[in-house]
Amino acid sequence: MPFPSRRSDWREVPFVALDLETTGGDPERDEIVSFGWVCIDRESIVLSSARHRVLRLRGEMSPTSAVIHSITDDESAAGAPLEAVLSEFLGVLAGRVMVAHYTPTEVGFVAAASRQVFGAEILTPAVDTLTLATAAARREHRRPARGELRLGNLRRRYGLPRYPAHNALSDALSAAELFLALAAERRGPIDLGMLMSPK
Repeated sequence: MPFPSRRSDWREVPFVALDLETTGGDPERDEIVSFGWVCIDRESIVLSSARHRVLRLRGEMSPTSAVIHSITDDESAAGAPLEAVLSEFLGVLAGRVMVAHYTPTEVGFVAAASRQVFGAEILTPAVDTLTLATAAARREHRRPARGELRLGNLRRRYGLPRYPAHNALSDALSAAELFLALAAERRGPIDLGMLMSPK
């Protein structure tokens, strides 16, 4: 299924907000601990599409990762294989644009996982809520304060409820709600390209 054109009205574009919890920040060395995603259609979050998948790791989870993600070794051992979860997510992603807070993490890990599982990298258009928030601050002629661009702090700024952090599904939902708030504050006609490369 083809991805939407960058010239499409963003309100007509189907999105999927994704968050990954990982064992570290290097997609080539570290593993995905869990996937969380939720679809966005016509400016609405489709809660029935929300999924949280814990993965079976090849290695052991460090004590630090277990504390951060609240996922135990036993939960990971009972988790799904990467191949199954990645295939499920890519089925959802088909024809949609990915939304994430700091997309290099999600795009990088999904690309690395695709190379590992399928021997080829997937290319996907993505909208980064961090980049949208940075552009919004520039339009207001101000420099964001230290820590202001963190997901939780941005949500507070936009009057959004507080959710527990470091759970892939709650972070995906957090990014989806923030995306809708950031997109809604833009004036005039907005196409997908303006959200993918905001000024």
